[in-house]
Amino acid sequence: MVRFAGWTLALSLFTMSACGGDGPADRGADPSDGADTDPAARADAPSVALLTSGPVSDAGWHAGAYEGLQAIGDSLGFRISHQQTRTPAEFDEAFISYAEAGYGLIFGHGFEYQDAASRVAAEYPDVTFVVSSGSRPSANVVPLVFHLNEATYLAGMAAGALTQSGTVGMVGGVEIPSAKGTFIAFEAGVKAVKPDAVVLETFIGSWDDVSAAKEAAAAQLRQGADVMIHNVDAASFGFFQSVREAREGGRTAWAFGMNRDQNDVAPDVIVGSAVINIPAIFLLTAREWQAGTLAGVARYAGLADGAVDFVPNPEQDGVVPVEVRARIDRAREAIAGGTLQVPRIDFVEGDSISP
Repeated sequence: MVRFAGWTLALSLFTMSACGGDGPADRGADPSDGADTDPAARADAPSVALLTSGPVSDAGWHAGAYEGLQAIGDSLGFRISHQQTRTPAEFDEAFISYAEAGYGLIFGHGFEYQDAASRVAAEYPDVTFVVSSGSRPSANVVPLVFHLNEATYLAGMAAGALTQSGTVGMVGGVEIPSAKGTFIAFEAGVKAVKPDAVVLETFIGSWDDVSAAKEAAAAQLRQGADVMIHNVDAASFGFFQSVREAREGGRTAWAFGMNRDQNDVAPDVIVGSAVINIPAIFLLTAREWQAGTLAGVARYAGLADGAVDFVPNPEQDGVVPVEVRARIDRAREAIAGGTLQVPRIDFVEGDSISP
């Protein structure tokens, strides 16, 4: 059970930036065509790759990962490449392709990459595979475990204060442990402020089905939800649109962003975002790999490290009552100090109690 050493310093030196454009511009060798798209890249520079199962234009989970890849290239001078993969077969193929092309550090950004990483890692012991929200460490497989639940608990407190109907909604993508854990904590935060609140939960079975996310949010709104959070990655655009349409129809409805600061995605309806500083985490991981200190054990990052937080939307300043904001600040300090334990799911093998 390992935390990132020097984490706060690393975060203070790195600022999250918006993801520009609709897709990646790889620098260095791309194993799909063998081309070197950056003439200035040194042939002997360390090579780092990223696999995502969704588009990096999602303004959330995948966008943060791509920003992290860019930070590695910009700050460390590494050659970088990205591929979007959709099926388990493609996961294996991409891992193998990058390993054969000489990439020494490969990120699989999501719990879904764990099995493929474990299979391929056994055949390429000199390559390090990093799995975001992974569950199974080995000699050259490193899970990155984000305690985003600590931030969603704070968002839940804000939601508990805002709801007028007493019903709060949660719309998720695929019901994996990391996503489920954020909702368990959000519900606990809601009930810390409003114990009798009703909390609805729906998983749509997809991370990028915009229509399904929109309909799931609309269904919860019809059941009386007036404050809602998502964990659906690219499908979040449909989720936010449903909340916006409810507002346009005269309903009181608020939303929360997830994984990345999404406050500017729908500033008219978003109260705040539960944020992971994925770029800084990726950059520090690459630094540790470069230094030879990235051991095959799970790495944890949470509020105490400055790696996650609840970020209020400045355009909705004053929506959450002052006394509740002060209570959220006290809870943040208590979580960081270890005196408040937020509910979570411990899914890393060998870690019955994570830090």
